Amino acid sequence: MIRVTETDLHGVLTIKPSAFEDHRGEFVETYNRELYRQNGITMDFVQDDISVSAHNVLRGLHGDAETWKLVSCLSGKLYFVVVDCDGSSPDFGKWQSFVLSDRNRLQVLVPPKYGNGHLVLSDTAIFHYKQSAYYRPEAQFSYLWDDPRFDIWWPGRNPILSRRDEQGRYVD
Repeated sequence: MIRVTETDLHGVLTIKPSAFEDHRGEFVETYNRELYRQNGITMDFVQDDISVSAHNVLRGLHGDAETWKLVSCLSGKLYFVVVDCDGSSPDFGKWQSFVLSDRNRLQVLVPPKYGNGHLVLSDTAIFHYKQSAYYRPEAQFSYLWDDPRFDIWWPGRNPILSRRDEQGRYVD
């Protein structure tokens, strides 16, 4: 069973899978195509990726015009941000944040034309995302994590960034 909830951003959903816990630990079904389809999540996912990051690493804001992403935190704790990056949208720049962790098992469905980024709050974290299109670097857009047009609140200062995230564009 999953619980699907609309967010303040058009097309962005949160998904809460149920967990089975007993004296041995916990079991969570993180994706079941039929169950997700029954809840209106009908896109096909073609690629799964993970990133492993240390405390205070910030990745993003990244996205593209064609890919749906289903994101979660497999281990640790993240501050996750989704922002409308569609220049033709009246909601361009509107953003929302979520705390994703291995304890709350919250997932976020991110539509095309939305950027996303995350800041690691725990010692380390494993970020997982399913994608509806294969990754193509040339199709990506990037914005600075602290772009003043978005005025995103981040729960830390001086994050650890890649060259791409320092410059706000794709860098080889």
